[in-house]
Amino acid sequence: MENKSEIIIYKAEDGSTAIDVQLIDESVWLTQAQIVELFQSSKANISEHISRIFESGELKAASTVRKFRTVRNEGNRQINRQLEYYNLDLVISVGYRVNSMRGTQFRIWANKVLKEYLVKGFALNEKRLKEQSQQQLLELQRTVKFIQSVAVQKTLTTEEASGLLNVITDYTLALNVLDQFDHEQLKITGTERKHKFRIDYPLAKNAVDTLRAKFKSSDIFGMEKDDSFKSSLNTIYQTFDKKDLYPSVEEKAAHLLYFVIKNHSFVDGNKRIAAFLFVWFIERNGLLYRKDGTKRIADNALVALTLLIAASKSEEMEVMVKVVVNLINKQN
Repeated sequence: MENKSEIIIYKAEDGSTAIDVQLIDESVWLTQAQIVELFQSSKANISEHISRIFESGELKAASTVRKFRTVRNEGNRQINRQLEYYNLDLVISVGYRVNSMRGTQFRIWANKVLKEYLVKGFALNEKRLKEQSQQQLLELQRTVKFIQSVAVQKTLTTEEASGLLNVITDYTLALNVLDQFDHEQLKITGTERKHKFRIDYPLAKNAVDTLRAKFKSSDIFGMEKDDSFKSSLNTIYQTFDKKDLYPSVEEKAAHLLYFVIKNHSFVDGNKRIAAFLFVWFIERNGLLYRKDGTKRIADNALVALTLLIAASKSEEMEVMVKVVVNLINKQN
């Protein structure tokens, strides 16, 4: 199995260990020998812990173990071998059993590396998306000019006029949002003030536990590092002079997404948890679906927004929130 990968070097804080780590498919991967070296344990001990992790159902081999082709120099020869690698979830689970301090150090380092990797990947994708959007906008402009020329040259039938109008109408909202964004005139309008559902810490915590069970995530998924998650939930209902700082459902939802992503409240799963709670919150408040049953925000748009917020700077919070609100309000 061929895989495009990057090799990065992990060094323990005390300088005792340096390991070439594979970065593949948005996770880090180590061989069993590297895990032994990382946690300064024995092969037998590591093997026993891995077996127990799988037997208990904590993690599944299918999602945490993969074989990658590895080239090694043996004497004057280059030998190709298929070696078993274990992903970050399993490495951390083993680490908590044999050397929690080194496990924590490695997790912090790995998450930093993955964040840089994702941001870099997002930047490349963003550039590609911008290029595609510019091309689509040029095509739309040409279409509009063509429509204008046709309108001048001939009298359109009712059916023809309706068809041309639909082409323009389908793009009106998107073009307006982009225009307002470019001119720093993006506003919060068309929002819902009536709240059907109020999210609180016990409900949110139960929802995260349900998410973990549904996707059979590891024990560290949804593990809170501090009280910042509870603080994020309280903040969206913050008031001043007995008035909500974020009065509409859409503003609360957008800030919920932003705060849970940016506060890094969990050991693992911050972006997934944030996106899940955001969608759950607007669904419970009757805003996830339009009257025709279609989603107000598509799956790929949710992914893009989540990554965009994760990569954004703190001073860009206001504009990030406005973008989210404009994608889920009644005008969409």
